Amino acid sequence: MFDLDRWDEIFETISKNKLRTFLTGLSVASGIFILVILLGIGEGMRNGISREFEQDAANLIFVFPGVTSKEFNGLNPGRRIQLKNEDYNQILLRYRDKLDHAASVYQVYNGVINYGNETGSYRVDGTFPAYQSLENMTLTSGRFIDINDLDNNEKNVVLGHRLKLDLFKEEEAVGKNIKIGGINFKVVGVYSDPGGERDEARVVMPITTAQKAFGGNNDIARLYLTLKPEESFDLAVAASTQFSAEIDQLLRSRHIIAPDDNSALHINNYLENAKRFYALMDMIRLFFWGVGICTIIAGVVGVSNIMLIIVKERTREIGIRKALGAQPLSIIAMILHESIFVTAIAGFTGLILSLILLEFVGPAIETQYIYNPTVNFTVAINTVFILIFAGALAGFFPAWRAARIKPIVALRDE
Repeated sequence: MFDLDRWDEIFETISKNKLRTFLTGLSVASGIFILVILLGIGEGMRNGISREFEQDAANLIFVFPGVTSKEFNGLNPGRRIQLKNEDYNQILLRYRDKLDHAASVYQVYNGVINYGNETGSYRVDGTFPAYQSLENMTLTSGRFIDINDLDNNEKNVVLGHRLKLDLFKEEEAVGKNIKIGGINFKVVGVYSDPGGERDEARVVMPITTAQKAFGGNNDIARLYLTLKPEESFDLAVAASTQFSAEIDQLLRSRHIIAPDDNSALHINNYLENAKRFYALMDMIRLFFWGVGICTIIAGVVGVSNIMLIIVKERTREIGIRKALGAQPLSIIAMILHESIFVTAIAGFTGLILSLILLEFVGPAIETQYIYNPTVNFTVAINTVFILIFAGALAGFFPAWRAARIKPIVALRDE
């Protein structure tokens, strides 16, 4: 039941101790404010990491060679490992039932490309049709290379959006001819890439055409592989880890590489990286929760101390109330009411300020590893209610102490 007299008492007490009440509320509000901001930053870090992995297929296994650093089977260190078409074909032959997408890439760096009066130096990737899915490319016009382009060694190319703007400006590129290293190629499509302008400043063509046109023979620069989906993330990580180990063993045996030579062959497993990153994010979020909760506890302890001071100051008043017949429960309710009120107002103030900050400042934060920091509203509200419960608990002990004061002792208090 709403008790107007009780509320008058609360506001009278607050008005008599404005600074003390303000500082107490500030400690509680700052606690919830810091917790929500930390949770928002934690979610922003998770969003940033997720966006990094979205640039390519989520379960991508990326293989590229290096230089040997150890002697093995009579071969000296310092050999540069060169992957071949046969390596790719062997992987397809052995693991066709496991693979979802696969592509090898023959790469030409700094290929000189001409269109009309425009000239630039860009990367050229000779590859397979699956490369579009593996790199998360989205066609903005035209088509991607297909199996017919590979079988017939067609001089068809797909341009990245940044390259298209550099050469063609606002002009339509599909259907036009460009020159790469003095050789004519036909533009059949334009793509965009979530990796941004760096990944859009390149040309994609059939690997068979690239190897013949630029003297690649049967050399390849790297391999892109993805496995078929599993029922859960953990099963996918386990399958991906095992597959990576098998690929590593296969290529080491084909190129005579020492088992412990880590510089000769590099296999980057995106799922393993993702698991490590997300485990790190969970630890960071747990740390943020710990910091925020400790800050809130400090505020709640402050509320409890203030309630003890209030009980001490109102000892004679409490004694008079009890002498006039006030029940212990009504004394406890009086103290708890004020404690919960201060905690609730301060908690919701801190919550609202933190949500406003995240709403207006959050979208402007866009770094490599922090993107769109937000916090789940339900979690934030539940946190405030937990805080209010903690405030009630903080006020209970001083209230219980007040309820146990004997009237005669209270009336003697100075």
